Amino acid sequence: MSNPYVYTLVHWLVTGAAMLVLMLVVYAFLRALKARRATAIGYALILPWVLGFLIWQVYPFVYSLYLAFTEYDVLTPPKWVGLANFERMFTRDIRFWPSVRLTVLYSVISVPLGMIGALGTATLLAQDVKGVGFWRTLYYVPAVLPAAATALLWRWMFARQGLINTLLTPIYRLLGTEPLSWFSDERLVLPSFIIMSFWGVFGANTVILLAALKNVPKELKEAARVDGAGPWTVFSRITVPMISPALFYVLIMGVIGAMQNFTAPLFITTPGGAGTFLNVYVYQQGFTQFKMGYASAVGWFLMVLILLLTALVWKWSAAYVYYEGEMRRS
Repeated sequence: MSNPYVYTLVHWLVTGAAMLVLMLVVYAFLRALKARRATAIGYALILPWVLGFLIWQVYPFVYSLYLAFTEYDVLTPPKWVGLANFERMFTRDIRFWPSVRLTVLYSVISVPLGMIGALGTATLLAQDVKGVGFWRTLYYVPAVLPAAATALLWRWMFARQGLINTLLTPIYRLLGTEPLSWFSDERLVLPSFIIMSFWGVFGANTVILLAALKNVPKELKEAARVDGAGPWTVFSRITVPMISPALFYVLIMGVIGAMQNFTAPLFITTPGGAGTFLNVYVYQQGFTQFKMGYASAVGWFLMVLILLLTALVWKWSAAYVYYEGEMRRS
Protein backbone atom coordinates (compact mmCIF):
# COMPACT_ATOMS: atom_id res chain seq x y z
CA MET A 1 0.00 0.00 0.00
CA SER A 2 2.06 2.88 -1.37
CA ASN A 3 -0.35 5.73 -0.73
CA PRO A 4 0.32 6.99 2.81
CA TYR A 5 -3.13 8.56 3.06
CA VAL A 6 -4.87 5.28 2.27
CA TYR A 7 -2.58 3.48 4.71
CA THR A 8 -3.43 5.98 7.45
CA LEU A 9 -7.17 5.68 6.75
CA VAL A 10 -7.05 1.88 6.83
CA HIS A 11 -5.00 1.95 10.01
CA TRP A 12 -7.50 4.32 11.60
CA LEU A 13 -10.47 2.16 10.58
CA VAL A 14 -8.83 -1.06 11.84
CA THR A 15 -7.95 0.57 15.15
CA GLY A 16 -11.48 1.91 15.55
CA ALA A 17 -12.99 -1.48 14.73
CA ALA A 18 -10.69 -3.22 17.21
CA MET A 19 -11.62 -0.70 19.89
CA LEU A 20 -15.33 -1.23 19.21
CA VAL A 21 -14.92 -5.00 19.50
CA LEU A 22 -13.00 -4.57 22.76
CA MET A 23 -15.75 -2.32 24.14
CA LEU A 24 -18.36 -4.97 23.28
CA VAL A 25 -16.23 -7.62 24.99
CA VAL A 26 -15.98 -5.50 28.14
CA TYR A 27 -19.73 -4.90 28.08
CA ALA A 28 -20.48 -8.63 27.70
CA PHE A 29 -17.98 -9.53 30.42
CA LEU A 30 -19.49 -7.10 32.92
CA ARG A 31 -23.00 -8.26 32.10
CA ALA A 32 -21.85 -11.84 32.68
CA LEU A 33 -20.72 -10.73 36.12
CA LYS A 34 -24.28 -9.50 36.80
CA ALA A 35 -23.36 -5.82 36.51
CA ARG A 36 -26.18 -3.40 35.81
CA ARG A 37 -26.75 -2.55 32.15
CA ALA A 38 -26.05 1.16 32.71
CA THR A 39 -22.84 0.33 34.60
CA ALA A 40 -21.63 -2.00 31.85
CA ILE A 41 -22.36 0.58 29.16
CA GLY A 42 -20.57 3.27 31.16
CA TYR A 43 -17.38 1.25 31.57
CA ALA A 44 -17.46 0.21 27.92
CA LEU A 45 -17.75 3.81 26.77
CA ILE A 46 -14.87 5.07 28.91
CA LEU A 47 -12.63 2.19 27.82
CA PRO A 48 -10.96 4.17 24.94
CA TRP A 49 -10.05 6.99 27.34
CA VAL A 50 -8.74 4.54 29.96
CA LEU A 51 -6.56 2.75 27.41
CA GLY A 52 -5.29 6.06 26.04
CA PHE A 53 -4.47 7.26 29.54
CA LEU A 54 -2.61 4.05 30.43
CA ILE A 55 -0.75 3.71 27.12
CA TRP A 56 0.09 7.34 26.34
CA GLN A 57 0.49 8.82 29.82
CA VAL A 58 1.02 6.30 32.63
CA TYR A 59 3.34 3.99 30.68
CA PRO A 60 5.66 6.78 29.36
CA PHE A 61 5.69 8.34 32.84
CA VAL A 62 6.81 5.11 34.53
CA TYR A 63 9.16 4.12 31.69
CA SER A 64 10.91 7.51 31.85
CA LEU A 65 11.78 6.79 35.49
CA TYR A 66 13.47 3.58 34.38
CA LEU A 67 15.28 5.40 31.57
CA ALA A 68 16.62 7.94 34.08
CA PHE A 69 18.87 5.16 35.42
CA THR A 70 20.03 4.01 31.99
CA GLU A 71 22.15 5.10 29.06
CA TYR A 72 19.82 5.15 26.09
CA ASP A 73 20.42 6.64 22.65
CA VAL A 74 17.15 5.45 21.01
CA LEU A 75 19.06 3.34 18.47
CA THR A 76 20.31 0.70 20.92
CA PRO A 77 18.64 -0.95 23.93
CA PRO A 78 18.88 0.91 27.26
CA LYS A 79 21.92 0.09 29.38
CA TRP A 80 21.58 0.25 33.16
CA VAL A 81 24.02 2.76 34.69
CA GLY A 82 22.44 3.34 38.09
CA LEU A 83 22.90 6.87 39.46
CA ALA A 84 25.46 7.88 36.82
CA ASN A 85 23.05 10.27 35.08
CA PHE A 86 22.26 12.06 38.33
CA GLU A 87 25.94 12.18 39.29
CA ARG A 88 26.78 13.76 35.96
CA MET A 89 23.83 16.15 36.23
CA PHE A 90 24.76 17.47 39.67
CA THR A 91 28.56 17.49 39.41
CA ARG A 92 29.85 17.49 35.82
CA ASP A 93 27.28 19.14 33.55
CA ILE A 94 28.38 22.78 33.23
CA ARG A 95 25.06 23.80 31.62
CA PHE A 96 22.76 22.21 34.19
CA TRP A 97 23.04 24.60 37.15
CA PRO A 98 22.89 27.76 34.99
CA SER A 99 19.70 26.33 33.48
CA VAL A 100 18.27 25.65 36.94
CA ARG A 101 19.14 29.19 38.01
CA LEU A 102 17.54 30.72 34.90
CA THR A 103 14.38 28.63 35.24
CA VAL A 104 13.85 29.27 38.96
CA LEU A 105 14.65 32.99 38.83
CA TYR A 106 12.36 33.42 35.84
CA SER A 107 9.53 31.74 37.75
CA VAL A 108 10.11 33.61 41.00
CA ILE A 109 10.25 37.02 39.30
CA SER A 110 7.87 36.74 36.33
CA VAL A 111 4.93 35.06 38.08
CA PRO A 112 4.35 37.75 40.78
CA LEU A 113 4.87 40.55 38.23
CA GLY A 114 2.48 38.83 35.85
CA MET A 115 -0.14 38.47 38.57
CA ILE A 116 0.11 42.15 39.45
CA GLY A 117 -0.25 43.09 35.78
CA ALA A 118 -3.18 40.71 35.27
CA LEU A 119 -4.94 42.01 38.38
CA GLY A 120 -4.44 45.62 37.29
CA THR A 121 -5.73 44.86 33.80
CA ALA A 122 -8.71 42.94 35.17
CA THR A 123 -9.53 45.82 37.50
CA LEU A 124 -9.63 48.22 34.56
CA LEU A 125 -11.74 45.84 32.49
CA ALA A 126 -14.19 45.39 35.37
CA GLN A 127 -15.27 49.03 35.11
CA ASP A 128 -18.68 49.72 33.60
CA VAL A 129 -17.65 51.98 30.74
CA LYS A 130 -18.75 52.27 27.15
CA GLY A 131 -17.11 49.77 24.79
CA VAL A 132 -15.70 47.60 27.58
CA GLY A 133 -16.61 44.47 25.60
CA PHE A 134 -14.27 45.52 22.80
CA TRP A 135 -11.40 46.09 25.24
CA ARG A 136 -11.99 42.75 26.94
CA THR A 137 -11.83 40.99 23.59
CA LEU A 138 -8.72 42.93 22.57
CA TYR A 139 -6.85 42.11 25.75
CA TYR A 140 -7.67 38.42 25.39
CA VAL A 141 -6.26 38.15 21.86
CA PRO A 142 -2.66 37.33 23.01
CA ALA A 143 -3.99 34.14 24.62
CA VAL A 144 -5.14 32.73 21.26
CA LEU A 145 -2.13 33.72 19.15
CA PRO A 146 0.24 30.86 18.17
CA ALA A 147 3.06 30.59 20.71
CA ALA A 148 5.69 29.93 18.02
CA ALA A 149 4.71 33.05 16.05
CA THR A 150 4.78 35.11 19.24
CA ALA A 151 8.27 33.81 20.09
CA LEU A 152 9.59 34.73 16.64
CA LEU A 153 8.01 38.17 16.94
CA TRP A 154 9.75 38.82 20.27
CA ARG A 155 13.04 37.50 18.90
CA TRP A 156 12.83 40.07 16.10
CA MET A 157 11.87 42.83 18.55
CA PHE A 158 14.87 42.05 20.78
CA ALA A 159 17.33 41.76 17.86
CA ARG A 160 20.25 44.19 17.81
CA GLN A 161 18.54 46.14 15.01
CA GLY A 162 15.05 45.29 16.23
CA LEU A 163 12.14 47.43 17.35
CA ILE A 164 13.13 47.73 21.02
CA ASN A 165 16.67 48.94 20.30
CA THR A 166 15.27 51.30 17.66
CA LEU A 167 12.93 52.86 20.21
CA LEU A 168 15.80 53.11 22.72
CA THR A 169 18.18 54.76 20.23
CA PRO A 170 17.78 58.28 21.73
CA ILE A 171 18.70 56.91 25.16
CA TYR A 172 21.72 55.06 23.76
CA ARG A 173 22.92 58.26 22.07
CA LEU A 174 22.40 60.27 25.25
CA LEU A 175 24.42 57.76 27.28
CA GLY A 176 26.98 57.20 24.54
CA THR A 177 26.53 53.42 24.54
CA GLU A 178 26.02 50.78 21.88
CA PRO A 179 22.63 49.04 21.42
CA LEU A 180 22.12 46.16 23.83
CA SER A 181 22.49 42.56 22.71
CA TRP A 182 19.51 41.25 24.61
CA PHE A 183 19.85 37.52 23.97
CA SER A 184 23.61 37.48 23.38
CA ASP A 185 24.60 39.02 26.71
CA GLU A 186 24.42 36.56 29.62
CA ARG A 187 23.40 39.39 31.97
CA LEU A 188 20.39 40.35 29.84
CA VAL A 189 18.94 36.92 29.05
CA LEU A 190 16.83 36.73 32.21
CA PRO A 191 15.48 40.32 31.97
CA SER A 192 14.64 39.73 28.31
CA PHE A 193 12.55 36.65 29.05
CA ILE A 194 10.86 38.40 31.98
CA ILE A 195 9.86 41.27 29.69
CA MET A 196 8.54 38.72 27.21
CA SER A 197 6.47 37.10 29.96
CA PHE A 198 4.39 40.29 30.32
CA TRP A 199 2.75 39.30 27.04
CA GLY A 200 0.98 36.55 28.98
CA VAL A 201 -0.58 39.10 31.34
CA PHE A 202 -3.25 39.85 28.75
CA GLY A 203 -5.00 36.53 28.41
CA ALA A 204 -6.42 33.72 30.50
CA ASN A 205 -5.19 35.11 33.83
CA THR A 206 -6.89 38.42 33.20
CA VAL A 207 -10.15 36.67 32.31
CA ILE A 208 -10.02 34.52 35.48
CA LEU A 209 -9.37 37.51 37.73
CA LEU A 210 -11.99 39.57 35.89
CA ALA A 211 -14.59 36.88 36.63
CA ALA A 212 -13.53 36.86 40.29
CA LEU A 213 -13.76 40.66 40.52
CA LYS A 214 -17.25 40.67 39.02
CA ASN A 215 -18.38 38.20 41.70
CA VAL A 216 -17.33 40.38 44.64
CA PRO A 217 -20.58 41.51 46.35
CA LYS A 218 -21.16 45.21 45.80
CA GLU A 219 -22.88 45.41 49.20
CA LEU A 220 -19.58 44.83 50.98
CA LYS A 221 -17.88 47.65 49.08
CA GLU A 222 -20.77 50.03 49.67
CA ALA A 223 -20.84 49.23 53.39
CA ALA A 224 -17.11 49.92 53.63
CA ARG A 225 -17.47 53.26 51.84
CA VAL A 226 -20.29 54.24 54.18
CA ASP A 227 -17.96 53.55 57.11
CA GLY A 228 -15.41 55.92 55.59
CA ALA A 229 -13.07 53.46 53.83
CA GLY A 230 -11.11 54.87 50.88
CA PRO A 231 -10.58 53.16 47.50
CA TRP A 232 -7.31 51.52 48.54
CA THR A 233 -8.79 50.21 51.79
CA VAL A 234 -11.78 48.77 49.96
CA PHE A 235 -9.49 47.12 47.41
CA SER A 236 -6.96 45.70 49.89
CA ARG A 237 -9.33 44.72 52.71
CA ILE A 238 -12.37 43.54 50.74
CA THR A 239 -11.65 42.95 47.07
CA VAL A 240 -8.32 41.12 47.41
CA PRO A 241 -9.49 38.73 50.20
CA MET A 242 -12.65 37.93 48.24
CA ILE A 243 -10.71 37.05 45.07
CA SER A 244 -7.84 35.33 46.92
CA PRO A 245 -8.92 31.82 45.76
CA ALA A 246 -8.66 32.99 42.13
CA LEU A 247 -5.29 34.62 42.87
CA PHE A 248 -4.12 31.38 44.45
CA TYR A 249 -5.18 29.39 41.38
CA VAL A 250 -3.41 31.82 39.05
CA LEU A 251 -0.29 31.64 41.25
CA ILE A 252 -0.18 27.83 41.25
CA MET A 253 -0.75 27.55 37.51
CA GLY A 254 1.68 30.39 36.87
CA VAL A 255 4.49 28.69 38.79
CA ILE A 256 3.92 25.40 36.98
CA GLY A 257 3.71 27.11 33.59
CA ALA A 258 6.81 29.25 34.16
CA MET A 259 8.85 26.26 35.25
CA GLN A 260 7.78 24.46 32.06
CA ASN A 261 8.48 27.39 29.73
CA PHE A 262 9.34 25.84 26.39
CA THR A 263 8.18 27.42 23.13
CA ALA A 264 9.81 30.86 23.36
CA PRO A 265 13.27 29.69 24.54
CA LEU A 266 13.19 26.89 21.94
CA PHE A 267 13.23 29.53 19.19
CA ILE A 268 15.69 31.85 20.96
CA THR A 269 19.34 30.85 21.29
CA THR A 270 20.99 31.90 24.56
CA PRO A 271 24.69 32.01 25.51
CA GLY A 272 26.04 28.81 27.02
CA GLY A 273 26.95 30.47 30.31
CA ALA A 274 23.40 31.75 30.79
CA GLY A 275 21.91 28.28 30.43
CA THR A 276 18.47 27.62 29.03
CA PHE A 277 15.13 26.61 30.46
CA LEU A 278 15.07 23.10 31.88
CA ASN A 279 12.20 21.99 29.65
CA VAL A 280 14.18 23.04 26.58
CA TYR A 281 17.29 21.40 28.00
CA VAL A 282 15.39 18.12 28.32
CA TYR A 283 14.36 18.41 24.67
CA GLN A 284 17.90 19.20 23.54
CA GLN A 285 19.42 16.29 25.41
CA GLY A 286 16.77 13.79 24.35
CA PHE A 287 15.84 14.72 20.78
CA THR A 288 18.93 16.59 19.56
CA GLN A 289 21.77 14.69 21.22
CA PHE A 290 19.82 11.41 21.62
CA LYS A 291 20.68 11.08 25.30
CA MET A 292 17.27 9.86 26.35
CA GLY A 293 18.48 8.44 29.65
CA TYR A 294 20.08 11.70 30.73
CA ALA A 295 17.10 13.69 29.44
CA SER A 296 14.79 11.53 31.56
CA ALA A 297 16.91 12.21 34.64
CA VAL A 298 16.74 15.97 34.04
CA GLY A 299 13.01 15.68 33.41
CA TRP A 300 12.45 13.94 36.73
CA PHE A 301 14.52 16.56 38.51
CA LEU A 302 12.33 19.24 36.92
CA MET A 303 9.19 17.44 38.07
CA VAL A 304 10.47 17.20 41.67
CA LEU A 305 11.46 20.88 41.59
CA ILE A 306 7.97 21.87 40.39
CA LEU A 307 6.39 19.73 43.11
CA LEU A 308 8.55 21.37 45.79
CA LEU A 309 7.73 24.91 44.64
CA THR A 310 4.04 24.07 44.34
CA ALA A 311 4.01 22.50 47.81
CA LEU A 312 5.73 25.60 49.22
CA VAL A 313 3.11 27.89 47.69
CA TRP A 314 0.33 25.58 48.89
CA LYS A 315 1.70 25.54 52.45
CA TRP A 316 1.66 29.34 52.61
CA SER A 317 -1.83 29.56 51.11
CA ALA A 318 -3.55 29.19 54.51
CA ALA A 319 -2.14 32.58 55.52
CA TYR A 320 -3.56 34.59 52.62
CA VAL A 321 -6.35 32.63 50.92
CA TYR A 322 -9.86 33.33 52.21
CA TYR A 323 -12.80 31.06 51.37
CA GLU A 324 -16.28 32.42 51.93
CA GLY A 325 -18.01 30.52 54.72
CA GLU A 326 -14.75 29.08 56.04
CA MET A 327 -14.30 29.05 59.81
CA ARG A 328 -10.76 29.36 61.13
CA ARG A 329 -9.60 28.58 64.59
CA SER A 330 -8.05 31.51 66.38
